[in-house]
Amino acid sequence: MSGIKEMVHLLGKGAREAATVLVSATAEEKNKALEAVAVTLEENTAGIQAQNEKDLAKGAENGLSTAMLDRLRLNDKRMKSMIEGVRQIMKLNDPVGRVYDERILPNGLKIYRMRVPIGVIGIIYESRPNVTVDASALTLKSGNAVILRGGSEAINSNLALAKVMADAIASAGLPASSVQLVPTTDREAVGEMLKMDDRIDLIIPRGGEALIRRVVENSTIPVIKHYNGICHVYVDSEADLNMAGEITFNAKVQRPGVCNAAETLLVDQAIAEKFLPKMLERLRKAGVRLKGCERTRQIDKSVEEATEQDWNTEYLDLMLSVRVVDHMESAIEHIERHGSRHTDAIVTENQEKALEFIKRVDSSSVMVNTSTRFSDGAQYGLGAEIGISTDKLHARGPMGLEELTTYKWVVLGNGQLRE
Repeated sequence: MSGIKEMVHLLGKGAREAATVLVSATAEEKNKALEAVAVTLEENTAGIQAQNEKDLAKGAENGLSTAMLDRLRLNDKRMKSMIEGVRQIMKLNDPVGRVYDERILPNGLKIYRMRVPIGVIGIIYESRPNVTVDASALTLKSGNAVILRGGSEAINSNLALAKVMADAIASAGLPASSVQLVPTTDREAVGEMLKMDDRIDLIIPRGGEALIRRVVENSTIPVIKHYNGICHVYVDSEADLNMAGEITFNAKVQRPGVCNAAETLLVDQAIAEKFLPKMLERLRKAGVRLKGCERTRQIDKSVEEATEQDWNTEYLDLMLSVRVVDHMESAIEHIERHGSRHTDAIVTENQEKALEFIKRVDSSSVMVNTSTRFSDGAQYGLGAEIGISTDKLHARGPMGLEELTTYKWVVLGNGQLRE
């Protein structure tokens, strides 16, 4: 057995042992551990940021884009946000042990379903070290152990965060191995994780499409994922154009390097000549590189020509594709053809059109008169999220505590025998 294989299997063993303890931990015990995590993160903020600076310097040296460096950065605001996220998760109801779907059969058997932890969750992710904290807090509160494998660009940040959390959890009386980080950037570790179906119950990949496809193609463990976030904003002919401008700008510019940022703007031809000139100029001044269809380029000749590939691209940067469409039907057809079923928005004052858009757009989140940037676990009141799923089985959209549990059937009898 290679050194990496042995190391990963030891992590799996520790996680499985922790899961057997966490399954019966009370909400009070888990919340005590989470408060210890929050306090310890506060006390160690400076040290964590020092390690993060090493990653940022290395990233800049390796030519990471401005957007990717932004995803990596742990400034004071993000540290406070992570810590607040941990405390928000503490306030959420513990789903474990919740009984539902109760029934009593004619023979007297009482049957119900009970929420239970999934067990051990493996998370493979890139760039964003806040995932280390969010994922650990969510898995702990939902009674799961977690094995984290972050990207090489965030290795120093992730090692610091994972150690702080494991020590805090142990100080509160729960197993330190409830949260473990794979301490190597060697890709062999990922391959070994994906084969450990005897130790890991679920894999959640977070990152670029290439990473996620590699995980799906090589895993012997169930995977919940989304491949990319090709999110659209459609400005309808009956939109409030001031509102549409603010929503479009926020969806693209507020944080362009994340999966719920808009990548394509669709504009109804009836209002295109009125809406687009000011909108495109505002986006251009914010540094957005614009690519558009022929009708868009007739309105603004400085817009680059969009290729077929552009409509299928998640830029994760200050780039936006723009298409003028005939009507809502055309917008929906475009989203169906090019979208990723992540998040799509309509801006309209027509309630019937809004309802039609909601019904027909097959995405995990559909927005009306608001920014795609709200497609986020914390924004949905989940405390934080472990990821966003565009799958249709088990979990869809931002995944919080409920989606990190499954259920078991419980049958209570009094000596009944099957005839």
